[in-house]
Amino acid sequence: MTTLAICNHKGGTGKTTTVVHTAAALGLSGYRTLVIDLDPQGFLTRYLGIEEPPIEASSLMLFDHQVKLRDVPVQRLKHFDVLPASASMTKVLRKLNRPTDVFWAKEALQTGPDYDLVVFDTAAAVTAYSLNALVASRYALIPVTPEYQPVYGAEQTYQTIRQVREKLNPDLQAPFFLFTQVDGRKRSHHQFRRYLRARYGDLVMRSIIRTSTALSQAYDDGTTAFEHAPTSRGVRDYANATDELLRHVQAGTPRTAPEITAVEPPAYEEAPGEEPPRPVAPERPAWL
Repeated sequence: MTTLAICNHKGGTGKTTTVVHTAAALGLSGYRTLVIDLDPQGFLTRYLGIEEPPIEASSLMLFDHQVKLRDVPVQRLKHFDVLPASASMTKVLRKLNRPTDVFWAKEALQTGPDYDLVVFDTAAAVTAYSLNALVASRYALIPVTPEYQPVYGAEQTYQTIRQVREKLNPDLQAPFFLFTQVDGRKRSHHQFRRYLRARYGDLVMRSIIRTSTALSQAYDDGTTAFEHAPTSRGVRDYANATDELLRHVQAGTPRTAPEITAVEPPAYEEAPGEEPPRPVAPERPAWL
């Protein structure tokens, strides 16, 4: 079973859209795929039109040692299954304050059903839930819109993944960056794409996700743009990105993160003379 965490400390980068359409592309390729929503706000769960689940049928069951994950009911959609988020996750999060609480998801997957791939959706923050996803995963994908604050958040996420690998999960591979919401007409988008490719090299995927109206729509029946707009450029882009990701995963070559410590995106150029607000680095738990 292959495990993949999709994360970025900055919100609004197309993270949930990436989870949904990557999972759909995997399902269409014949892979049995489970998506686990570990975002307490449950954006993915609502995006797919899934009603608030009982706790017994939610991703909170990963944090109950008395429950075997294979016995937890999942939402079965057309191309993949979903373990949705619960509104009680925020309350439970306050109790997950021990260093060992980052291993719940990894241990739970050992009693889980037989899937080819498990994909985690995470919140745009460093929490016990997002750390659980990284500790349980072998691969990580960082969706990043080529703009100042998303790039800053992506680089913070990269540093978090490096620390998780060093201290908590030595099997975690160096993450991939995937450009999302790319607008070829914007000079700043070209600038930040050049910056990340020069800085991170092969860790930046060659595939990009362009802006697409089809991807901006959510459907309340659990379907995706693959059903409603199969010829749209957004669908083609996610199909290509998923194929590229699978090639890397199937190659099985261990990948290490380059030693990059400073986090300083290039100067903002979209509006000369106007300095954007400086983002604040996310707080990290004491054990990281």
